Amino acid sequence: MKSNPIPELSTPIAEVSVVSHLEPAALAEQVEAAILDIRLAATPSSTWNAYMKALRYFSAWTQVRFGEPMRLPVSEHRVQLFVIDHFGRPQRQAGAEARLVIHHAMPEQVDQALVAAGFKTTLGRHRMTTIDQRLAVLSWAHGEKGLESPCRAPAIRRLLSDCRKLALEYGEGPKSKSAATLDALEQMLVTCDESLEGLRDQAILLFGWASGGRRRSEIAGAEYRDFEWLGADQAVFRMRRSKTGDNGPKPVKDETAAALRRWLTAANITEGAVFRRLWGAKLGPRLSAHAIAAIVQRRAQLAGLPGDFAGHSLRRGFVTEASMSDVPLAETMAMTGHRMVKSVIRYSEVGDVLKSKASDLFRRRP
Repeated sequence: MKSNPIPELSTPIAEVSVVSHLEPAALAEQVEAAILDIRLAATPSSTWNAYMKALRYFSAWTQVRFGEPMRLPVSEHRVQLFVIDHFGRPQRQAGAEARLVIHHAMPEQVDQALVAAGFKTTLGRHRMTTIDQRLAVLSWAHGEKGLESPCRAPAIRRLLSDCRKLALEYGEGPKSKSAATLDALEQMLVTCDESLEGLRDQAILLFGWASGGRRRSEIAGAEYRDFEWLGADQAVFRMRRSKTGDNGPKPVKDETAAALRRWLTAANITEGAVFRRLWGAKLGPRLSAHAIAAIVQRRAQLAGLPGDFAGHSLRRGFVTEASMSDVPLAETMAMTGHRMVKSVIRYSEVGDVLKSKASDLFRRRP
């Protein structure tokens, strides 16, 4: 019987010399710093920027309101006051309609100080979506420190639920970008001519839509090496970086593949960023996510489409069209890269309504 080649854990290995020795506390500090570096590199900079902006605002409000820096954990009472300061004080006006009015509740001096310091753009209330976003970041910050978030307390959840109902009645419900369904997409494509800019924009629209409703950052981040061509009219696209870590294969085929090849050939792109700025016939650097959104918006305007279009319109339009075409939810999620069913359902609600047979019950007879 062969002896076990693995030495006992307590047995020193004489051949290995000790290069350095750190105290446990110092080693733990190094490990924690390395983990933070990994997280910073793995998380999109736009996400970190949004988190830091929200925390800086909450800190500034705390400093101006109470004359002291923000410390975690934040009390439930302070979170309640933050909501009231930014949502306002609702009242029902007397009369048959009992119209809802929301008065600004933040002390005028506090509001002016935040605006003067550049933490607020204008005086007045915040939209409920902004309040929700800032409290979500506050909750995240507590979790990072291993603390219980006050935002999960029953009293806070009830307050936020009531505020959302009132915001919806007040006309401040969540606003979504217009969905670029297949019909809208085709009208936008008609505006793209055979110029270099036209070929680029056509490839952006088709790729962003047909490969699963890509986010604008994912379109901007696409590189030549991310495409595995399986023939002249078929390729597989894999993202190296996405919001949810999605690296599953996304199909690029038929008309989309042809449009992408026309652009790559015309621009002579064989490496690096696929979608780039143009100065006439000269190629520039990679397009930003904001530039992708501006291109979608411009093509929608040229097509004369009503609504508010931007980069997210491609993603919302793809999910809406998939819903109207009865594509199984699992297949849609595999294409879009969504991890949560409720996120996809939020996009597909319009498609579900439009395809509903109940909507056809009343039709004027010829």
